[in-house]
Amino acid sequence: MKKQELRQVISGSLLIAGTTVGAGMLGIPLLTARAGFWPAMVITLFAWGLMMWTGLLFLEVTLWMPVGSNLLSMARRFFGKKGQLFAGVMFLFLYYCLLVAYYAAGAPMLSYALSKLFGLEISSVMGFAFFGLLFGGVISLGAKWIDRTNLILVTGMVLTYFLLIGVGAPEVDMEKVAFANWPVSVLALPVLFSAFGYHNVIPSLTTYFKKNKDPLRLSVVIGSFIPLLIYLVWQLLVIGIIPQEGISEALAKGVPVTAALHGVTGNHWIFRFGQAFAFFAIITSLLGVAFSMVDFLADGMKVERKGWMRVGLTLLTFFPPFVFVTLKPEVFDQALGVAGGIGEAILNGLIPVALVWVGRYRRNIEPVLMDRGSSKAVLVLIATLTLFVMVLEVLHLMGLAG
Repeated sequence: MKKQELRQVISGSLLIAGTTVGAGMLGIPLLTARAGFWPAMVITLFAWGLMMWTGLLFLEVTLWMPVGSNLLSMARRFFGKKGQLFAGVMFLFLYYCLLVAYYAAGAPMLSYALSKLFGLEISSVMGFAFFGLLFGGVISLGAKWIDRTNLILVTGMVLTYFLLIGVGAPEVDMEKVAFANWPVSVLALPVLFSAFGYHNVIPSLTTYFKKNKDPLRLSVVIGSFIPLLIYLVWQLLVIGIIPQEGISEALAKGVPVTAALHGVTGNHWIFRFGQAFAFFAIITSLLGVAFSMVDFLADGMKVERKGWMRVGLTLLTFFPPFVFVTLKPEVFDQALGVAGGIGEAILNGLIPVALVWVGRYRRNIEPVLMDRGSSKAVLVLIATLTLFVMVLEVLHLMGLAG
């Protein structure tokens, strides 16, 4: 592999990993802990495998398109105008839901840190506004600034993650790890879907890497595998420390898992490192989502992605979730569940399958990345499993599951 391709793999993997590891970190363990570690490990592996495969399918379609294309262009080519409209609406629905979740979880953390460091008393509205201006500014500066900022944040995320594991590992009780309630594990699938969402950055990376398929493929596989390892170790830590009654209490109160860990152990370092890690994880995801949202809006509006036009696109990306979260700041859990069980399942599950199906079996386009991995049997299986996740989330919203 050439030196430039190696740099692309590292950069692409880190951006995908940073996009993937986000607000789901605060919700996953509290849902999977009810099932126990071994069921949690199996269901997490299942969600990763499914989402990695749909990511490769989406990359396949992206490579069929001209450089600079985004979901709208793909949907228009393969589905027509009505399909393009549906895909566009689902894209906006999913990623605005995620941006709302990131605002709701990240802005209070930033305000808390500023109050502790500088003694500033910040209202919730001002906290949301400062949060949007700070990270919207990074997005408006373009891909290079996003890449550099993401590298710094991923470094901080990795460092605080290992510090958190280091201080928490001695607290793990293997008797708690041995607990298993297999049927409950499937209820975590909708949130796990949102926790493995990174597909939005694939068109942007394809443009950035000029359709160099080998680094792109490795970036998808490695970039999604890193979060898998992080999630598994994180769940082992949480499940091995917090008793089942503590999990139920945390879910009922709606407190983040880091607060629950602190409450059980009394170790203030777990809380501090946990808060720092969660913040880094949320912001790396925010950057990936906002990066792709700007490209999506530019593609749909057929405008340039630089200068004052990029500033305007960034404003369109950050302002709607800012308004929503100021009206309902406690929306984090609902936004995350709906994003995963409905938005991710349709946009990053069913739509990539449909795009590849139409491209390969209606338009007779030769595969450039996936061959057997995009056979009819595989595509039907992926679609069926994705529909199952959607049914789970609908049942949850109706109060019939979870």
